[in-house]
Amino acid sequence: MRSRSTPARLAAAVTTGLLTAAVLTAPATAAPTRYEAESATISQGAVATNHLNYSGTGFVDTVNVAGSYVQWTINAATAGTAALGLRYANSGGADRPADIAVNGTAVAAAASFPVTANWDTWTTKTVTATVNAGSNTVRITATTAGGLANIDYLDAEVAATTEYQAENATIFHGVVEANHTGFTGTGFVNGDNETGSYTEFTVSAASAGSATLELRYANGTTGTRPAAVAVNGATVATPSFAPTADWDTWAVQNVTANLVAGTNTVRVTSTTANGGPNLDRLRLLPATSGPFMAVAPYEYFGWGDPQSPTAVMSATGIKWFTLAFMLSDGTCNPMWDGSRPLTGGDDQAKINAIRGAGGDVIVSFGGWSGNKLGEKCSSASALAGAYQKVVNAYGLKAIDVDIEDTEFSTASVRQRVVDALKIVKTNNPGIRTFITFGTTPTGPDATGKDLISKGAAAGLDNDGWTIMPFDFGGHTGTMGQATVSAAEGLKNAVKTAYGYSDATAYAKIGVSSMNGITDEPGETVTIADFQTILAYAQQHHLARLTFWSINRDRACGTGSDADSCSGVSQQPYAFTKILVQYTG
Repeated sequence: MRSRSTPARLAAAVTTGLLTAAVLTAPATAAPTRYEAESATISQGAVATNHLNYSGTGFVDTVNVAGSYVQWTINAATAGTAALGLRYANSGGADRPADIAVNGTAVAAAASFPVTANWDTWTTKTVTATVNAGSNTVRITATTAGGLANIDYLDAEVAATTEYQAENATIFHGVVEANHTGFTGTGFVNGDNETGSYTEFTVSAASAGSATLELRYANGTTGTRPAAVAVNGATVATPSFAPTADWDTWAVQNVTANLVAGTNTVRVTSTTANGGPNLDRLRLLPATSGPFMAVAPYEYFGWGDPQSPTAVMSATGIKWFTLAFMLSDGTCNPMWDGSRPLTGGDDQAKINAIRGAGGDVIVSFGGWSGNKLGEKCSSASALAGAYQKVVNAYGLKAIDVDIEDTEFSTASVRQRVVDALKIVKTNNPGIRTFITFGTTPTGPDATGKDLISKGAAAGLDNDGWTIMPFDFGGHTGTMGQATVSAAEGLKNAVKTAYGYSDATAYAKIGVSSMNGITDEPGETVTIADFQTILAYAQQHHLARLTFWSINRDRACGTGSDADSCSGVSQQPYAFTKILVQYTG
């Protein structure tokens, strides 16, 4: 709220300059804590001991119905980001998906609990979630008639946040007030109604890398309050702080940024004459980079002047890459580009370097050109064997099938790909699968819908049905708007085929865009379009957000070709730096 006549405006005499004070930090971390399932609240289930290798005094076996659940109450010494590890066994012959909620809010919709070798074999499903200081509830609820997997325990490890109160920050043209309720600390910052008023926090990072900046604010007006967020002097985001119900109601706005080890400045500056929102505090959260491997841009080592992936990681904070393409050597045998060795070559050296720097890779099978394994392998089992050979070679946690051209247009091959992926998921509990294909501006065409329907009929719990919203051959509006329209069509197709709720369907879809000038004459995906796509993904919590390609994420120089630059004016890695902000 802005009112210079309010007598309660503290320190008004100094608001023409800067108001500074020290920062406040929270404790560091909490040790992992185990919560046995037999001690939790159980709905439509019972504690059992008729299988081996469980922890504690038993495990929970629920009734095979949708809605059965197990709920724990966990304690956190401080607010922060928790890694929640659910130990389970599932020898029921099919995935047993479940919703995972913390304090009543879903953090993972229809999370996959794949088949294990038998009921005596246990594995762990891990998700991350924000928890409050003190008591928190964690509930896992069956989403299908198959019920839950057997649940052994929940391990919770909380990485404490570092909290910085706005009243202890550097303030330019604003004051500390306490005339509204609901704030934390001793007050909040009310900046002047003008462009350029700011609050600047000084934050500490133990190591360099990506982090999430959580800004708690109130905006009791009916319009947005835009601001620029700068880290160490460079603008990293320009969020619009949406209205809250009133000035006593607080919300959070997250921004992802790269921090340096040691001291960093985070400045929030109003960008309109209306000023910014009231600011309560900033929390520094460990970055999760969205759902596991959700943001993994494509990089192609075969041509397009590929950049060093570790240099990309250092410059952008990206952790994961989708490496293109694994093809057939003319038989049902996988090779990089159909000609480079599966292991032992430059591709493996680059993968080793990525992993050595703390990242990981998804291998993409297919693409537009070359010999496709889906066509060269004569059966689903043979195709699954080819996929498995690559999974084994690199210990992959996720694979992508970029199904295009005749591999996509031939119904029998579509079926083969779906059936092969189901075999891979059965044989590799926890592996994530993505299927990537073309689209119209309103969603998948008849062939795309048939592919999704084949997946549903086969019982394939695909982690991300991903469209490529470009090369439309004509569209209305911006490419960002066309992408949103296409993604809505994809969501509806997945929802219809699988019988999902809207929330679950969104959590099972993805977008793979193309940066800059596309293959279609007159079609360009801009930086602004990527920001539109990011906002849509954040709103609906998509499973995947990626693009083709890192090779092209730079401006063109003399003699550059379309495979090695975007064709638009941009800073290096400008598109990657947008998507790396995705928090899921």
